[in-house]
Amino acid sequence: MANGIPLTDADRWDWLISLREAAIQTLSTADPATGRPPSGVIVACSALKQKYRDVMRVAAYGHPSVQIHFIYLKAEESILTRRLDERQEHYMKSNMVHSQFEALEEPLEEWDALAVDATLPREEVQKRVSAVVAAKLQEYQ
Repeated sequence: MANGIPLTDADRWDWLISLREAAIQTLSTADPATGRPPSGVIVACSALKQKYRDVMRVAAYGHPSVQIHFIYLKAEESILTRRLDERQEHYMKSNMVHSQFEALEEPLEEWDALAVDATLPREEVQKRVSAVVAAKLQEYQ
């Protein structure tokens, strides 16, 4: 991507599986200080297609305590292109945003996807993501 070449499905599979396995490992490993595993883990990736999200959903199979949710940061292509243009020394250049939108399968009908308006200022987006996550966590207590 740093070279301006979009990733293919083949490029993503092993990476997504590695992320999933790292999350499962983290959730299965006891903290030396408490003797208990962590109550949750956050994995950040651009799971643009449903099949990519499905790879992550497999983590819950056989692990009834694992709950998977996706935060969908919804914004228009032009806004994200402008934001990348404003970043200094980011590996992904703004000309790659279009390829991301071409690959995107919006998770609008997926029960475990939580949409957040990402057109707002960064601080407000962070607050809204935190609120959505907190509300979801309350459902499991």
